[in-house]
Amino acid sequence: MTPPIATETYTEPTQYTTLKLRGTATEVPAAVLAARAAAARAPEPSVTATKPAPSQQPDYPYQRYLPAFPKEEHFDPLVPFTHSDPGFRALAVSPNPEVPLPVLQGAESVTEITPELGSEVRGVDLTKLTSEERDQIALFTARRGVVVFRNQGNFINAGGEAWLEWGRHFGRLHVHPTSGHPEGIPHIHLVYRDGESTFNYERSDRTTSLVWHTDVSYELQPPGLTTLFLLSSPDSGGDTLYASQVASLRHLSPTFVSFLRTLKAVHSGVEQANFSRSGKRGGVVRREPVEHVHPVVRRHPVTGEEALYVNSQFTTRIEGLKKEESDNLLNFLFDHVGKGGDFQARIKWAPNTVVLWDNRVCVHTPVVDFGPSGQRRHGCRITPQAERPIAAWEGLELSDKSLI
Repeated sequence: MTPPIATETYTEPTQYTTLKLRGTATEVPAAVLAARAAAARAPEPSVTATKPAPSQQPDYPYQRYLPAFPKEEHFDPLVPFTHSDPGFRALAVSPNPEVPLPVLQGAESVTEITPELGSEVRGVDLTKLTSEERDQIALFTARRGVVVFRNQGNFINAGGEAWLEWGRHFGRLHVHPTSGHPEGIPHIHLVYRDGESTFNYERSDRTTSLVWHTDVSYELQPPGLTTLFLLSSPDSGGDTLYASQVASLRHLSPTFVSFLRTLKAVHSGVEQANFSRSGKRGGVVRREPVEHVHPVVRRHPVTGEEALYVNSQFTTRIEGLKKEESDNLLNFLFDHVGKGGDFQARIKWAPNTVVLWDNRVCVHTPVVDFGPSGQRRHGCRITPQAERPIAAWEGLELSDKSLI
């Protein structure tokens, strides 16, 4: 059967509190009392502001790329398009994954982060790559899941137009329906948090800040190769975790995987939109939310690898199962991915770092552990869309219509 033609994340700002100790004041250690006093003085992040005030950050070199939320900005629903994956072109150059791609043969170093997931590259300037070399980077990222490029000051300082030109090589650029973007550049998705404000899709009513997800999986054609870099990062913390959905599937029993291939799941953007409509993040919804049905196990169009395709951020139910069955199955899969340290990688940010990953075969989550420092974490994401997810089992029937 011919596959269908291709046509950061709810986290309210974390509140840091100190446990009250029983007993008299004289029984409370001095260090605890000092911590309480510091917590009382620390301002809580605001989620109602629509933009960090430029007047408050006059010396910030990346002020041009602070998040904006124009209230008048509205976009029509996305329409299907035919996606031509650049990785296909690179296969003609290097069909054997055991042979290093030409673009990496001159690198200073190419190091595996873990056996299952991730590589770190030094000595390759992303701004100097030819079209063919970009294709090879797409293929390498599909094979390794996530690739970290260090010492990319030229890329980060190239600016908005250069970032968009880079992203368009890999697919149609996505405009996020609710996140902040630089003034006049809606195709750049921003993550932003400092000691006074947050503009992320965060929530504080959890015991952990981790929310594993693949970006905007509710779209009919979710992202493929994605680029993220931080313009400003805290001295420590604020790492990003990634998990291989290829390896997470491989760790399940063959009988169970055969069952999963027959299933399809609903991915919804409603909760994310409602979060913004409540006045948080920036208070805008540029495009009405959608819900689409995707296979629980998808096949990568270039590598042919099968990958689990559910995530705790946007996957709401399994079609055809009763609620208790769906909830239990999804919770098992979410728990399996979240605890899978043997197929996860932790990326520590450093100045001039650019991270590429393939959203078709990875999930990720930021670690919001830097809040007490009050330091800034400000990042830009370039998000090209790819093909509509291809079911691992060709007999699975999928509609191309939004459920709402």
